[in-house]
Amino acid sequence: MPPKPKLNVQNFPRPPLLERTNRHLQVKYQGHTIADTKEAYWVLETYHPPTYYLPLSSLSLPLTKTTKQTYCEYKGWATYHSLTLPSSSEVIKDRIWSYENPNKEYEAIKGYVSFYVGPWSCFVDGEEVKPQPGDFYGGWTTEELVGTIKGEGATRWL
Repeated sequence: MPPKPKLNVQNFPRPPLLERTNRHLQVKYQGHTIADTKEAYWVLETYHPPTYYLPLSSLSLPLTKTTKQTYCEYKGWATYHSLTLPSSSEVIKDRIWSYENPNKEYEAIKGYVSFYVGPWSCFVDGEEVKPQPGDFYGGWTTEELVGTIKGEGATRWL
């Protein structure tokens, strides 16, 4: 199998591009698969690894809205969620977000959620991803990415 082409994050667009991806995305925690899909969207933005949005139908556990909200100048207001693990009753809060009423250009991700990398493990086509540096950013970093990623060292203010 030929190697995947490299994706240079510095060549990603601004404003961000939203498009369908058929990559196999999984979120796993303590032996439990929380999400599994090949029907997602990714957002590509300059200096950022892709942020993936998974359909609610791909989740194996229900979500509960929390009071946290943040604002993105492109997508609008984000709503955050918690989930409770049935095996331990552990509640993980504010590590999943969605845009319930996204701005017009991003309407396709209504009904989709995105996961920060951690505390669970996230996978793209079987590769375990690394979190985008800085706890604010939700990008999933894979080996195919090259270029300077926002959140690393001196790039925090790019």
